[in-house]
Amino acid sequence: MAYEVPERLKKQLDFILQADAEKEIVRRTPLSSGKRYENDSEHAWHMALMAILLSEYANEKIDLLKTVTMILIHDIVEIDAGDTYCYDYESAKTQKERELKAADRLYALLPEDQGEKLRGLWEEFEANETPEANFAHAMDCLQPTMLNSASGGISWRENGIRLSQVLKRNAYTKKGSEALWDYQLNELILKNVEKGNIKGE
Repeated sequence: MAYEVPERLKKQLDFILQADAEKEIVRRTPLSSGKRYENDSEHAWHMALMAILLSEYANEKIDLLKTVTMILIHDIVEIDAGDTYCYDYESAKTQKERELKAADRLYALLPEDQGEKLRGLWEEFEANETPEANFAHAMDCLQPTMLNSASGGISWRENGIRLSQVLKRNAYTKKGSEALWDYQLNELILKNVEKGNIKGE
């Protein structure tokens, strides 16, 4: 008797294979070594590891599994929508529209219950109103700041980024973790202004 893949399993595996394309989405954040730019999947993995290790610094008690799941799927929409560099204000104008269209297609690949659950977590991340979303956003800000600093400010210098831009972009960190924001501001951001990697005002 020929093996027939159960429909639910087929949908789950189709989504998993589609998610592999996230490895091809190159971001504008360098690796700490500065040798190349990271991709979306590396970014999500690094954020997830950070959340596991740093969750004790969250402003509010969080459901860690929920937070890590949110982190792992937060950029899957970029498989279709592409990465929008946080300081590319022109591309940001169409970001929401592109990402909603991508979410419609990608999460529909899954069995309905799982698709609704993951899309709900993505929407919760985007809304940034729950303790888990707040902490996930803190990781989304802290992780690239750490890599930019460790690599000598490559991306900041290449794009002529100013302190006001960095402060505006990273305001989410404080909402998720005041302790990590204190570290990020004093040890990463202001020290890179002193080094000339971030332009002062």
